[in-house]
Amino acid sequence: MSKQSPKRRKFIIKKKQKRRRKLKKLKEKYLKTKDPEEKKRIVAKMRKIAPYLSIEQYL
Repeated sequence: MSKQSPKRRKFIIKKKQKRRRKLKKLKEKYLKTKDPEEKKRIVAKMRKIAPYLSIEQYL
C-alpha cells in the first residue's frame, strides 16, 4: 500500500478547506435569519455538504 500522490493530497486538502468555508458561511447565514423556512433550507444544505456532522452540535 503506497502513500497518496502529492497532487491527490493537495486536492483533498483544498476540498476540505472549501467545505469548511461553505459551512462557516451557512452557519453565519443561519444565525442571521429569522425565517424558519429559510433555516430549514440552510440546515438541509449543511446536511448535504457534511452528512456526518451533527447539526445541533455545530449550531
